[in-house]
Amino acid sequence: MRLSRRAAGVVAQAVAFLLALWAAPHLGWLWGGLFPEVQRPVWDQRSWFALLGSHLLLSLGAAAVAAALGLAGGVLATRPGGRRLRPLLDALFSLAQAVPPIAVIALALPALGFGAAPTVLALVLYACLPVLRGAVAGLDGVPPGVLDAARGIGMGPWRMLAQVEMPLALPVVLSSLRLAVVLSIATAAVGAMAGAECLGTPIVVGLANNNGAYVLQGGLFTAWLALLADRSLALLLPARR
Repeated sequence: MRLSRRAAGVVAQAVAFLLALWAAPHLGWLWGGLFPEVQRPVWDQRSWFALLGSHLLLSLGAAAVAAALGLAGGVLATRPGGRRLRPLLDALFSLAQAVPPIAVIALALPALGFGAAPTVLALVLYACLPVLRGAVAGLDGVPPGVLDAARGIGMGPWRMLAQVEMPLALPVVLSSLRLAVVLSIATAAVGAMAGAECLGTPIVVGLANNNGAYVLQGGLFTAWLALLADRSLALLLPARR
């Protein structure tokens, strides 16, 4: 019952978000009232639903790649032969996140050109670290007695990883994946600086034309989508008792 109420709340928020996207072009009185100095306060250059679709493709695609890299790094760092690489992996992933995404995009533009590619690269680098640390924490948290029992019944290393370690580490790993997805969605808006179509496009257009209404609309829907993703992914986590 508790889970169903949580799910119903998320569904209601998703419906409200989609209705807001549909209503935004029809709310000229609202945007005009908030920004009376702006001649064209209503974003109508591209459908909000088209921007939403592009934004999700960018952010979720990047999050999927970051998840694969982070999980692979976490598994490597917790294997007997890879533990010595843990400080190096953590330093590399930390450095990747420390570089601002807008700087990564700017540096990647000469090689990758304008569009989605430099944005995906920036988002992948930004989202890898929490997945790596979540995977390491989850796998290190598996009780040694459980591992000894698995070895006692003849399980090999990879079978233990797939059937024992990963299932027990899953709650921590899912929490890190949740963070990576939310970071990716919230940060994807900067991709509009490189010409990637997303919910950040109105923000960039608004900044270029001194149109605060566009900036507010793009920022509002980007933040709302990130919060909605956070609430949705929380449903995958075990309920706290």
